[in-house]
Amino acid sequence: MTKHSGLDRVALGLLVATVLIWSSNWVVMKQMAHYIGPFTLVALRYLLAFVLVAPITLMMGRSMRFPPFWLTAGGALAQMAGFQCLSQYALISGGAGHVVMLAYTMPFWVGLFAWLLLGEKITARFLCGLAVCAVGLLAIIAPWQGLGGMESSVAALASGFCWGLGVVISKRTLQKHKVDVMGLTAWQMLLGGLFCLPLIWIFPQQETVWAPQLYFGMAYMTIMATAVGWLLWMSVVQRVSASIAGMSSLLVPALVLLQAWFWLDEFPSWLEWGGIALIMVGLLVVTMPVRQGEGRAAVKA
Repeated sequence: MTKHSGLDRVALGLLVATVLIWSSNWVVMKQMAHYIGPFTLVALRYLLAFVLVAPITLMMGRSMRFPPFWLTAGGALAQMAGFQCLSQYALISGGAGHVVMLAYTMPFWVGLFAWLLLGEKITARFLCGLAVCAVGLLAIIAPWQGLGGMESSVAALASGFCWGLGVVISKRTLQKHKVDVMGLTAWQMLLGGLFCLPLIWIFPQQETVWAPQLYFGMAYMTIMATAVGWLLWMSVVQRVSASIAGMSSLLVPALVLLQAWFWLDEFPSWLEWGGIALIMVGLLVVTMPVRQGEGRAAVKA
């Protein structure tokens, strides 16, 4: 395990801020569905975020040198365009809250890709925490109650796949190349937005309603969820292992349930509350400081 494999205080603070911003963003996205098409929304949020982040990066004296193209494009296509477009489509076309939870199977994909592509060891404790989180996520999804249309469910699962792959690609970029994290994030935002543009013309969408709610929603999604949120997230990925970063992101769907309960009057069932509790326990197991010698218990599947 590397010296940044666990969560120090700085990484924990960055992580808490990220999940609070992103969980609130899901509530905003649900409300924005009435005013703008999903692919137009994703393209606008990333392109506007690039316009915001790039000058800030230069003003801070950080490098805007373009990172290795294929890794940068791969991360943008998977973690930004792929994840966001697929999850937005799944959220709008059916399944609602439970479909959002399907998108957050991402940590399972992160663990798999981190093992396959980065050579990260899978410890017995990680597998234990993963199993507890999986049971909690299953309780929240409750597939026996129906998942809505198959198309939306597949899209949500595919978005989690894209996120997991994107996390590992970004981690590999930061490990193998001397890349400024803010510059990398900015270029991925630009490429992610550009990748979304063809979808606007290929797939039919609703007409954009230029109402005040749309402006306020876009401001939050662009400034907080995209610019600030992504810079915080890339800093988390830089400080901790890809597996722990992916597992920790499970806090987002748990907080989405709580915020939807408070803001949208969507009351979680007792089964969903149990699922949230299990996810918290699983995350605690995974992110506790590693004891000396635990690395010897790593599982080489």
